[in-house]
Amino acid sequence: MQHVIVGAGPSGVTAAETLRKIDPESSVTLVDGEVEPPYGRMAIPYFLIGKVPEQGVYLRKGDNHFENLGINRIQAHAESVSVGDNTLTLDNGEKLPYDKLLVASGSHPIKPPIEGLDRPNIHHCWTLEDARNIAKITGEGVDVVLMGAGFIGCIIMEALALSGANLTVVEAGDRMVPRMMDQNAGNMIKNWCLEKGVNVLTSARVNSVDETDGKLSVNVDTGDVIQADLIVVATGVRPNTDFLDGAGVEIEDGILVDNNLRSSIDNIFAAGDVAQGPDYSTGEKSVHAVQPTGVEHGRIAAMSMAEKGVDYRGSLNMNVLDTLGLISCSFGLWQGKDGGESAQQIDNENYRYTLLNFDGDHLVGAVMVGRTDQMGIMRGLIMTPVNLGAWKERLMSDPNRVVEAYIDCTRGDGA
Repeated sequence: MQHVIVGAGPSGVTAAETLRKIDPESSVTLVDGEVEPPYGRMAIPYFLIGKVPEQGVYLRKGDNHFENLGINRIQAHAESVSVGDNTLTLDNGEKLPYDKLLVASGSHPIKPPIEGLDRPNIHHCWTLEDARNIAKITGEGVDVVLMGAGFIGCIIMEALALSGANLTVVEAGDRMVPRMMDQNAGNMIKNWCLEKGVNVLTSARVNSVDETDGKLSVNVDTGDVIQADLIVVATGVRPNTDFLDGAGVEIEDGILVDNNLRSSIDNIFAAGDVAQGPDYSTGEKSVHAVQPTGVEHGRIAAMSMAEKGVDYRGSLNMNVLDTLGLISCSFGLWQGKDGGESAQQIDNENYRYTLLNFDGDHLVGAVMVGRTDQMGIMRGLIMTPVNLGAWKERLMSDPNRVVEAYIDCTRGDGA
């Protein structure tokens, strides 16, 4: 059996190692489009501020790790797929035959169509090379503009702020992290950043970038003109699926996969943030671009490729963010469910917020800011799922009693 994996991020690496373990007689080839050893993008900000050396972002630290496992790693880009003869063509001209193909090719950053965005000292922060370029510029007293305050943008923001830069964040949404936080939480995070010395503009868009006297001038639709030595663009990503054009693989926001992570082509699978897979909370298909989901996808896809698959019940939409020391997280249906009920408790002065969303007597979603003690409990309550019984009303009155509710309900004596 010839297994070929496109992409050497957390999903691809996990899949390759899992295949080698459960299908030891097979051939496993890992196609890595990066010039670096396989690494985790979520660790790049730590490298950027010097918390870890460059090797600290590598997914596997041992010398000859893949070679020792009998995994053939090829550094090249996938160019096309021929489903008729089960062949993957690489940009170096090599053609790889496969019995099973896993697409774990990840995504790439979006460059918005803004005039002047091709000027020098404007970078994404998506690859190690991006981080190296940013690190050469940013630092104490450097004027930096960050475009985007989504999940990835906020991770980058912390690194830029900790570098000592004079940082301004421009976010098109009406709050920070609009795809994982409600208005209360997003505004609380914004106020925290302002208190920490980061200038944050929300409901604001960059119209153009000029260059004056050696500085970049960022023209914002609010009328602000911000001088910058460096602009970092974090305005979203798209899946890397161009090489699948013409292959017949069904793609929407990502590659549509079933609960075995199999695509519309029987012997092609997908994992990670290129995959639009089962969503535990909705029963529909979503892209959950976080590393824990990517790792889980890699393992499950490998089991399916080796015909040892189990039905995947779906990933939980779960995001955890550290913004200059303020922890925030959202779980499941954090925006609530139609016809459901919600309970919240907010303490703006101390930057603490809890929101619980219910569907009948079940907890289906939550948002928390300023708390780390209940994250595992929240996930457990949502994914079990626990019938809260009388505890539902108690949590409606005091949403911070989730630990008591979990202990009581999972013990079996209900309320």
